[in-house]
Amino acid sequence: QALTRFPLSLIHDALNPSKSLCPPVLHSLHYLHVAVSEPSLGIPQFMEMGFVDGIPFVRYDSERGRAEPLTQWMKDGAELGYWDGQTQIGERTQHRFARSLEILRDRYNQSRGLYTIQRLYGCDLLSDGNICGSSRDGYNGWDFISFELGSGRFVVADGAAEITRRCWEHEGIVAEVVMNYLKHIKPPDVHVS
Repeated sequence: QALTRFPLSLIHDALNPSKSLCPPVLHSLHYLHVAVSEPSLGIPQFMEMGFVDGIPFVRYDSERGRAEPLTQWMKDGAELGYWDGQTQIGERTQHRFARSLEILRDRYNQSRGLYTIQRLYGCDLLSDGNICGSSRDGYNGWDFISFELGSGRFVVADGAAEITRRCWEHEGIVAEVVMNYLKHIKPPDVHVS
């Protein structure tokens, strides 16, 4: 099975779950990561942002160099050392995404220029009590590879993504890590105002 080659709709899907065949979503927790090959003023090389029910609550970007809370409840609820740990995770992810941009540029036989990688992952708490988790990656605004928790499989958009799928499945741990993460993250039980 392959993804149809369409413009990436990561944000739209996360914030408009009514387009899916799932029961209505009660709460959601999603993280968006974006990396660019040529950062500029106001456009960091890497950015990640967390959303609860579509509301941004945490961010990290390469310009600030720190993970930061975006809501009062995150500021108030964080344990000592939490933001240092999240900053370290953001830095490691930033380096992985920079390397992935190089790999994909080579894989698509592209020269220097502006390229982007996007990833959206997370889960929705459905009205029937089930949790629906997924992870979607895009390259230059187009679908690249996704992982659906229900099937436990990667779905690719093209030949370059097929190479990634084969590498990840050969390593054996990527699908297991993604599946384990998606099975255990849950939207927080908070009142967002």
